[in-house]
Amino acid sequence: MSVKRTLLFFLFISITSFGFSQSKGKQYKIRTLAFYNLENLFDTINNPNKNDEASPIMELKVNRSKVYWDKIDKLGSVISQIGVDKARTSPAIIGVCEVENKAVLEDLVKSKFLKKMNYEIIHYESPDKRGIDVALLYQKRYFKPVNHESFTPNIFRDGYRVYTRDQLLVSGYLDDELIHVVVNHWPSRSGGEAKSRPLREKAAYQNTKILEKVRESDPNAKVFFMGDFNDDPTNSSFKKVLKTVGKKKDVKAGDIFNPYEELHRRGFNTLGYRDNINLFDQILITAPLLDSGKKDFSSYKMYKAMIFNKRFLTGKKGRYKGYPFRSFSNGNYTGGYSDHYPVYMYLIKEKK
Repeated sequence: MSVKRTLLFFLFISITSFGFSQSKGKQYKIRTLAFYNLENLFDTINNPNKNDEASPIMELKVNRSKVYWDKIDKLGSVISQIGVDKARTSPAIIGVCEVENKAVLEDLVKSKFLKKMNYEIIHYESPDKRGIDVALLYQKRYFKPVNHESFTPNIFRDGYRVYTRDQLLVSGYLDDELIHVVVNHWPSRSGGEAKSRPLREKAAYQNTKILEKVRESDPNAKVFFMGDFNDDPTNSSFKKVLKTVGKKKDVKAGDIFNPYEELHRRGFNTLGYRDNINLFDQILITAPLLDSGKKDFSSYKMYKAMIFNKRFLTGKKGRYKGYPFRSFSNGNYTGGYSDHYPVYMYLIKEKK
């Protein structure tokens, strides 16, 4: 079976089944956390301080504004649907990457599909040479941030500084519970996976330092690491640096659990490129977010991690058939969404 057919085959296997049922006499809050690579969400204004001229939208000869607003609406439509079937609303919190600036995010949250959600934005300008950033969007009725800061990984290659995306830490209260979210977009595989591997390992190391910082004031911290990591769950950045655990039953205090390792083992993916398929988009959690088999949901715990890979988000023809329906290809706008599927996670908590 070809790689494209394999991706398409697994696409139609339902991974969004929600086995949780409300026990007699018990009711639960359900919240969704998500991450989405927005694939080159750039505006149409040339910024002389960034290399934004190389962005796909700036390379278009005509209809840049029309394309920009169509992409905004399409991304807003996707975000508005993530988690709705169970949480009855779009994500309480969603990390994003590949955005040029705060202005494009303001346009996104004010778009017709999202404006009623009243999303707020946390964003920093990163040192990335392409001018792309990470950010966090949150529904203020569910999440109240109390602190946020940006960390720049100290990465060098061949003696030169690598100007990559920062890592965004946001701490706050999901309803009445303190959580911490780290949004990532690790260095790409430019030059090949092996040659670029140390860059991602250093980015992973930065996450370990952020976790140490969080645990200084919150020893049993509930931490989410989300992002486009440009690595699969079994790569060394996860297994050797972050020391992630892929099976729930093996998780011990202090561990980081990666639910996407099992999905990767089963063949699920979030992107495809040059006839390779990968699961680069993931959400990892610390041990206090697991119920440890005790079915104790007196505080928020992870119930299920998923990939939002609806059929409409998949290309139907051409070179990228069977892959996520990307926005740009060969210098043209395709009318698609993103070259990555979003990922998301349900948290549940028993109502008192």
